[in-house]
Amino acid sequence: MTDSSIGTPDQLRDPNYTPPLAKAIPLGIQHVLAMFVSNVTPAIIVCGAAGIGFGSDQGALGFPDMNYMIQMSMLFAGIATLFQTVGFGPVGARLPIVQGTSFAFLPVMIPAVVGMGAAGLGGLMTGVMIGGIFHFFIGTFIGKIRFALPPLVTGLIVLMIGLALVKVGIQYAAGGVPKMGTEDFGTMAMWLPALVVIFVTLGVKFFMKGMMSVAAVLVGIIAGYIVAYFTGQVDFSKIGFAANFALPNPFRWGFELNWAIIIGMCLMAVVSAIETVGDVSGITKGGAGREATDKEITGATFADGLGTAIAGVFGGLPNTSFSQNVGLIAMTGVMSRHVVTIGAIFLIVAGMIPKVGAVINTVPINVLGGGVIVMFGMVAAAGISMLSDVVWNKRNMVIFAVALSVGLGLQLEPSALQHTGKTLQILLTSGLLPAAIIAIVLNLLLPENIGE
Repeated sequence: MTDSSIGTPDQLRDPNYTPPLAKAIPLGIQHVLAMFVSNVTPAIIVCGAAGIGFGSDQGALGFPDMNYMIQMSMLFAGIATLFQTVGFGPVGARLPIVQGTSFAFLPVMIPAVVGMGAAGLGGLMTGVMIGGIFHFFIGTFIGKIRFALPPLVTGLIVLMIGLALVKVGIQYAAGGVPKMGTEDFGTMAMWLPALVVIFVTLGVKFFMKGMMSVAAVLVGIIAGYIVAYFTGQVDFSKIGFAANFALPNPFRWGFELNWAIIIGMCLMAVVSAIETVGDVSGITKGGAGREATDKEITGATFADGLGTAIAGVFGGLPNTSFSQNVGLIAMTGVMSRHVVTIGAIFLIVAGMIPKVGAVINTVPINVLGGGVIVMFGMVAAAGISMLSDVVWNKRNMVIFAVALSVGLGLQLEPSALQHTGKTLQILLTSGLLPAAIIAIVLNLLLPENIGE
C-alpha cells in the first residue's frame, strides 16, 4: 500500500522523483534495515572459516580483521549502491537498486580460506578484485547470454547456493566452530537464543506490518540478543578496541594470485550478473509497471562489477543487487532512486565508524545462527520458486537430476576429490560450480524432445 502524502501515482513510479525529506529518510533507512543483517553476515562467516572470527586468538584483540571486513561490507555496499542510484557515464541503472555483500559467493570463498587465518585473505581479495573486473565486462554482452540461463538453470543455481549454506546455519546455532568438539556444542544454552530468533522472526514477519515486517530478521536477532545477554553470552569488552573513525586501507592483506579463487570468482560473476538482470526487471515491473531497458540492465551490471572490484582492493567482499529490496519497492510502491541514495549514505557513514562493526561482533554466534537459518533457507526457497516456472518434462528432469546429484554429492563428500589439485578442490567441493556447468551444458546440448 502506498501513502498518497508521499506523492502522486505518477510521481511514485518515477525513479527521478524525490519524496518530501520527512518521508524519504525513513524510507531510505527501511531499505537499510531490510538488507543490513544479510550484508554483514558473509564477512562474519568468511572470517570464521579463515580462523580469525569467533573463538579465534584474535578475540583477545577485539577481532580487528573481522571488524574491518564488516566495516568494508557496509562502506562498499553504500558506495556500490550510489553507483546504481546516481551513476556516472554508462555505469549504473539510475534505479532504486540496493547493493550488498552476496551470499552467492560464499560456497567458493569458504573453501578458499578454511583455516588459513589472515594469510588467506590476500588471495581472496585479489580474486574478488579480478572477479569484479570480469563482472564489469560481462555488462558488454549480458543481453546475449540470457538465452543460456532459463529458470531451470538459474533456479538450480540459487537452490544449490542455499543447500551449500544451510549447514553453516545449524553449526552457528549450536555454538559455531569455537564450540565444535566440546560438550558445549549443541546444548540448550546455545540453541535457546537461536530458537528465539527464529520464532520471533516468523511472528514479526507474519503478524506485523510495515517497517517491522520488512526488518523481521533484524527484530528476531535483537530478541535473541536480549536472551543471550541475560544468559551471560554477550561480551562488550572488545568494543573499546575499535576506533571511532577510520578510512579504508588498500591491500590490507596484500596481493596474491590464487587461480582457484580467481576462476571461481569469475564463474560466480556470471551467476551474480544474471541475478542482477532479474532484480532490475523485478524493480521496473513492480515499481513502474514496465520492462527494464537494455541500458538499465547494462548499467546495473557495470555497477555490480565496479563495486565488487573496488571493494576487493580495500578488503571488502563481492557486491550484488539485493533481491529483498526489490520486494520492498513492490510493497511500498515508491520507485524513487533518491530514497535509496539516502540509505546508501547511511551505510557509508556507518562503514567509516569501526565501533559499529565492533558492536555487531558482540552478537553471539548462536544468535546469528538463528538469523542465518532463516536467511539461507529463504535462498533455497527462492531457488525452488524459480524452478516452479520450469516445464517438468523428461528432458528437464534428467538435467536437474544429474546436476543436483553431482553438485550436492561433491558438497556432502568432498574427500572424493582428494586426489585432484588444490585448485580443482576449491572450485568443485562447493558443489555449486559443477552443478551450474552441468546444467548449462546439458540445457544447451540436449534436444527438447528427449525421451518423449
